[in-house]
Amino acid sequence: MAKDLPEWAIKGELILNCNCTVFCPCVISLGDHPPTEGYCMGWAGIRIDKGNYDGEDLSGLNVGLLLEIPGKMGRGNWKAAAYIDERASDKAYEGLLKVFTGQARGTTGLFKVLVSEFLGAERAPVQFETEGKTRRLTVGKAIRGEISPVPGHGGKDMVITNTEYWMGPDITVAKADKARVRAFGRVWDFDGRSAEICQIDWHGPN
Repeated sequence: MAKDLPEWAIKGELILNCNCTVFCPCVISLGDHPPTEGYCMGWAGIRIDKGNYDGEDLSGLNVGLLLEIPGKMGRGNWKAAAYIDERASDKAYEGLLKVFTGQARGTTGLFKVLVSEFLGAERAPVQFETEGKTRRLTVGKAIRGEISPVPGHGGKDMVITNTEYWMGPDITVAKADKARVRAFGRVWDFDGRSAEICQIDWHGPN
């Protein structure tokens, strides 16, 4: 039961890029609308500004994810892989792995239900950098991504607010300036495709 699982919390920022040609419809439809290409291939980066798992500090660590979804998000049958910051302690590594496979329940518990094939997890140099409004994720030679917000009226960021999206209620609309994935047999190039920026405040097991 959830009450027997360790408590965990993560605050920070998530960036995501997928193969949708325009902004990902999953945010607004909550997965009820299929991706623009009928299937989803994407990567995500998580910067943990403040976090802990069962008393172990996670602050300052980064995580990279690989996601593959064959249709509507809510139908499951996802494939996923995780890259955990090589600076993580053994306990932090195990904790983050449980968080991002859904075993830790809470906000990311849906991974346990929706992911049918976990491709694997690796320790890796995961760099999450911000320069102005541009975010960059570099995971060794596996993921090299750079995204920037799509400017709205007056040059301000275009933000979809007050959503029920699992990642967080406010999603900044972005686009990939560069996006290369070379991992687990996948060779993806998503320059110019849909991207998202989200401030996260996740916790578990409840």
